[in-house]
Amino acid sequence: MTLTKITTRDAAGPTATGSLVRKSVQEEALVTDWRPISETSQLVTARWPQHHGFYAEGGRYSSLLLTESLRQALALLTHTVHDIPLTHRLGWEQIRSTVDPGALSTGTEPAEVELLITHTQVKRRRLGSVHLTSHVEASLAGRPIGTAALQYSTHPPAIYDRLRGDHADAKSAFARALPLTPPVPAAHVGRGDAGNVVLSPAPGDRTWLLRVDTSHRVLFDHPHDHIPGMVLLEAAAQTAQAMAMPLAVVPVAFDTTFYRYVEFDQRCLITAEPFVQDGDGRMTVTVHGRQGELPVFSSTVTVQPRD
Repeated sequence: MTLTKITTRDAAGPTATGSLVRKSVQEEALVTDWRPISETSQLVTARWPQHHGFYAEGGRYSSLLLTESLRQALALLTHTVHDIPLTHRLGWEQIRSTVDPGALSTGTEPAEVELLITHTQVKRRRLGSVHLTSHVEASLAGRPIGTAALQYSTHPPAIYDRLRGDHADAKSAFARALPLTPPVPAAHVGRGDAGNVVLSPAPGDRTWLLRVDTSHRVLFDHPHDHIPGMVLLEAAAQTAQAMAMPLAVVPVAFDTTFYRYVEFDQRCLITAEPFVQDGDGRMTVTVHGRQGELPVFSSTVTVQPRD
């Protein structure tokens, strides 16, 4: 079976790489090609750049670069394999993922990561919504480096607009974003650049505010009607590091459920439960996000000491 190269085409259709993987900044598109393996499985290749302003720092890739790669891969397959129009809106419901921290060192060349993606369930609803379940196995140079299991859905514009009400329009939602809050010290959350911090100080123990910088070139490369799941996962990862201070840790697993859309015009409070020590030296912390009185997401993050 031949590889399908992801290339920019003319006005015959919105098939440029960025459109297919839901990225407006072309260099942020990680997926390079894909090929079918069976009726339910595809092999997608993603290229991890040697240097990246957000997902690589200090000679290491972020654990969430794998998650961003599979996010883009699933968006691609949603349109190319499952024939779901680009006008549909995608949203995660649950994601469980693991990554081998030994695979996160940057090399002298970009890394070519292969994602074997199997959709175990594709449910099409009468009015056009689709609910999908997928399993992902990631490898680098033939070596397994991670897994993921996801449940997600897509909705046609009419249904999505009804779900979102007056928050449906991305440009309007972006315009209503609350003023940017100050970052916590970057070193406290494992970051070297304060611009990449997604937590702000808040009163109380194990409590922060979600810091939403809509000008961030990677996290918000185009207007969104709600705060993306990748921002919430980053908040969970940074919370885990803040909880582990002064020990430097690397996330090796996430188990995350998204309950509601997280809005730009409300503060999102981030809280963490105490760490639970595992027998193998790993630690687990559960992070919660709330807007007002309502839970919006929770993520159980497993970390281990950084080498």
